[in-house]
Amino acid sequence: MTAQPDPYPTLDAARRAVAVALEEDLGRLGDLSAALVPAGARASLLIVPRASGVVAGELCAKEAFAQVDPGLEVRWHVGDGRLARAGEPVADVHGTLRSILTAERTALTFLGRLSGVATLTRRFVDVVHAANPSTRVLDTRKTTPGLRALEKAAVRAGGGHNHRFGLFDAVLVKDNHLAGLGITEAVTRARQLWPGRGVEIECDRIAQVEEACRAGASAVLLDNMSVEEAASCVELVGGLRPDGSTLVEVSGGVTLQSAPRYAAIGVDLISVGALTHSAPALDLGLDLGPANGEDRR
Repeated sequence: MTAQPDPYPTLDAARRAVAVALEEDLGRLGDLSAALVPAGARASLLIVPRASGVVAGELCAKEAFAQVDPGLEVRWHVGDGRLARAGEPVADVHGTLRSILTAERTALTFLGRLSGVATLTRRFVDVVHAANPSTRVLDTRKTTPGLRALEKAAVRAGGGHNHRFGLFDAVLVKDNHLAGLGITEAVTRARQLWPGRGVEIECDRIAQVEEACRAGASAVLLDNMSVEEAASCVELVGGLRPDGSTLVEVSGGVTLQSAPRYAAIGVDLISVGALTHSAPALDLGLDLGPANGEDRR
């Protein structure tokens, strides 16, 4: 499984995020501990995962080393979207030891965080596709502030798909919106204001699903419905919109155990906020290379 194309400016996001992280880490005085190391000392170190997982965040790791010292050489062995085995290096870093030590934590933190997102995403994708290969696993907007482009790229590296990036690129009418307008009115107004945008309606009962379909919604979001309730909605949407012009999405507390059950009844999309807000980081370390810390070149 390979990473999907990048629809967002991930490189720019990586540069900004890494710059902020390094500024936070170095403060005004810089790396006091690394200053103890002789200025001319050089080394070869390996980035090694302590557990197996899907890699994501290569851009951030490279950027951390480059911003600290453009002279550092980073060679990548297991890139974004690929499975890294525990104990097998994903990259090696060569150059001035001071610089490597200064960039180490920033590089590993981004790499571990984003690889954790990709790894959890892959777990969801695997169980969902085993039940229904056509069902897509989506993320949500429940991302770390300032890191959305990076975390959504990590979801893609894990084989998942991105829901809307922000409030600006699709219409999602939720229950709080419906406190001020009806479903049919919401779809009609959205089509008039933004004719090129998708319009999705959050539904918590089957009557809302029917109204959204008849109004011409692009998708219905079944919020916290049971598998049995969702199955009834899939059947209803299939009858009202047999051309597939209204997609069925489920969301709300979906787990690795329940996701394949929803996929098996034929939903098109399963969105999981946990992909970004609850993914455990992949544990990685920076270890001395086989040349015992000396430059191998």
